Amino acid sequence: MTKSSNQPVKRQGKLRRAVKFPRLSERLLGPALALRKWSIRAGLAALACLILLVGLYLYIRSQTLPASSVSQTSQMLDIHGNVIDTFHAGENRRSVALADIAHELIDATLAIEDRRFYDHSGFDLRGMARAVVVNVQGMSKLQGASTLTQQLARNLYLSHERTWERKLKEAAYTAQLEMSYSKDEILAMYLNQIYYGHGSYGVEAAAMMYFGKHASELSLAESAMLAGIPKGPKYYSPYMNMKNAKDRQYIILESMLEGGSITEEQAAAAYAEVLEFQPFGGTEQEGFAPYFRDYIRSVAVDKLGFDEKLLNEGGITIYTTLDQEVQAAAEEAIKNGMPESSEQQAALVSIDPRTGYIKAMVGGRDYSKNQYNRVFASTRQPGSSFKPFLYLAAIRSGFMSPITRFKSEPTVFTYDEGRKTYKPSNYGDKYTGDYIDMRKAISGSDNIYAVNTIMTVGAEKVIETARTLGIDSKLTPVPSLALGTSPVSPYEMASAYGTFANGGTRIEPVAILRIEDRKGNVLYEAKPKAQEAITPAEAYVMTSLLESVFDEGGTAHRVEATIKRPVAGKTGTTSTDAWLVGYTPELATAVWVGYDKDRMLTVAEAHRAAPIFANFMEDALDAVPPKMFTVPEGVVNVYIEQESGKLAAAGCAGTTRLESFLAGTEPTEVCGNAAVGGAGDSGADDSGGAGKGRAGSEKQRSWWQDLKRWWTN
Repeated sequence: MTKSSNQPVKRQGKLRRAVKFPRLSERLLGPALALRKWSIRAGLAALACLILLVGLYLYIRSQTLPASSVSQTSQMLDIHGNVIDTFHAGENRRSVALADIAHELIDATLAIEDRRFYDHSGFDLRGMARAVVVNVQGMSKLQGASTLTQQLARNLYLSHERTWERKLKEAAYTAQLEMSYSKDEILAMYLNQIYYGHGSYGVEAAAMMYFGKHASELSLAESAMLAGIPKGPKYYSPYMNMKNAKDRQYIILESMLEGGSITEEQAAAAYAEVLEFQPFGGTEQEGFAPYFRDYIRSVAVDKLGFDEKLLNEGGITIYTTLDQEVQAAAEEAIKNGMPESSEQQAALVSIDPRTGYIKAMVGGRDYSKNQYNRVFASTRQPGSSFKPFLYLAAIRSGFMSPITRFKSEPTVFTYDEGRKTYKPSNYGDKYTGDYIDMRKAISGSDNIYAVNTIMTVGAEKVIETARTLGIDSKLTPVPSLALGTSPVSPYEMASAYGTFANGGTRIEPVAILRIEDRKGNVLYEAKPKAQEAITPAEAYVMTSLLESVFDEGGTAHRVEATIKRPVAGKTGTTSTDAWLVGYTPELATAVWVGYDKDRMLTVAEAHRAAPIFANFMEDALDAVPPKMFTVPEGVVNVYIEQESGKLAAAGCAGTTRLESFLAGTEPTEVCGNAAVGGAGDSGADDSGGAGKGRAGSEKQRSWWQDLKRWWTN
């Protein structure tokens, strides 16, 4: 019997639960599956984006920022740290540390340019959103959203073209800057890079240009004024439009007040403050030692090998030997010593013989009209100012001494084994017609005596001596060399005379003490070469002879009253050139006057070198007490009878004077029968009987009278 058909059929497997809302389930199933599908895709996309961002971050972080081409202004300083000049390739820029910038300027810049600078990572999303809202409301671009970092990236590495490529690069460089530098470093770079108008880049250059102050010294009012200029240097420069500049200053002060960095009272006081601006272009240094400035550039580039680009854009500091006060005295002496209407030129160079430091240099009367530096002109004949090298060679040879005598009269000299003759003449054809000694010849600049000397010593010996003292110009070994016919530069003359002033030790002239990069690292440091060119005794004997040039009857006697200190030197006059080269223990100076195109000098024009020299030396050494030249070992000072050159004694009938000799070359024969009065065996004469036994009409002075004159004057 079969089972009833009413019973349910037993199915295999689990029983399915009846769906209460079959239609609703069918409706949601599709979207749920789709949502799940998209969720998986979104997750994968997010993961891909994350991986991409991490990869981009790692890539950007691994990349090196491109080299920026921001130039730094280089500067030249005198020996006291005063700025002589600045060098820049169209961009006046000088970097300073953030600590050396007034906090008011930092606050003002942040308030107007990037208030949330320390809160974002290079991109201010909140600021961007605010800018979009403002710009949409105004239907124009009223507000920008670039951060300081973005501006820095654009200014350092990119142009200002409006392309998507530039914007993408800017974003990448902005991220790299934020990764590579701290906020303070970025802010410092920005403040040192931003353009403030009129060729000034960075806060330091701008502060000096507008206010004559360092960035660390700016007040709140000055800071607010300065911070407003970069938005539009032509529009907001106080030099261009003061009203716009004040309006911008007001906006910045309001922004600072809103940000809480200043109070309302401070804002009001700053806006009301009357600012004192530098005259436009007033900080330029073109008028201060321009010839020396050019010389420094040539030494740095041509001699020391520094690249011209480094000089103009590297932010280096060149420390020089120039003394601003001595330079001012030089410029003033030339200005006052030459008639304004005259076309005659002048040059002056002064060196400290103890160190070789070039203290002053004037290469011409007007740099703006003619930049040729006549201090280094090797085309001018030194005339009789060359004679000290001649007489030094004579003294060193042993053939001559200060009492060697030659007759001052027209003379024809034969040379080149009798094949040639030379007939020199004295200035104005004036001769004594009698025998004179070396002191008299130097004092009166006797040319006949000079040629007799070179014929005795030999021209080659004179050239050798001149080379020892630092004369490098070409010297022709002919009799006329004695009269300075071979051209020599004022620079060489001052340096060579400095050897006499420094007791025989020649120190190579120095103009640059050291060069530092913008971080203070020393790139070059001078090491002046010093060597004993001649003995101290030889230097002193020459100095003693050259002092006579300023005594009565000497060629520089007319300026003797101006110089109130011991001084030695020599004049030199040719038909086209006039010189006075001389020295004290502190300065060796060469002065030249003449025309660039060898125009003949009048008598008045030829006499202008000596007053320029005298006035300069007195002004330059005004604060320095007079100092006598030290008498070294190896010098014997004895009294001689001037006419015979013999040792002076009570019975001498002629005029006596104190004379200096190299030990062993002093005279031994005595004039008269009495014991020698006032003879010393070394150093200065210490006899109290100076002048005893003197006769004759010429007035003589003892060393004590000389000292008394120098001190009381």
